[in-house]
Amino acid sequence: MKVGYKIWLENDGKVFGRGPYALLKGVEETSSLHQAAARMGMSYSKAWRIISNAEKKLGFFLLARTRGGLDGGGSKITPAAKELMGRCEHLEKDVGEAIERIYRQHFGPSTGSGRAQGDS
Repeated sequence: MKVGYKIWLENDGKVFGRGPYALLKGVEETSSLHQAAARMGMSYSKAWRIISNAEKKLGFFLLARTRGGLDGGGSKITPAAKELMGRCEHLEKDVGEAIERIYRQHFGPSTGSGRAQGDS
């Protein structure tokens, strides 16, 4: 048995969590929001809405976009997006460690029997 959790940032509603993070990570790897969305099995329009909504609520751009032309256009994550991603990675790691520690306090290191530590 283990504890499960999800964390996200809010600002008048959900702003940034694992989904937008994964989209940005995909853009970082492919230089394309379209390709990042496709990798996730998501339509480009949905990916665009997610990123656009996050940018509005965060108050800064996550993507620097280049339209068509000779190189075909594309997207790159902004320095602000890179910083946000790094902070979220550290937050997720720290929260995970804290939750694991608290879980062990309440359930002990091994819960194979399905009983909490100290139960009879």
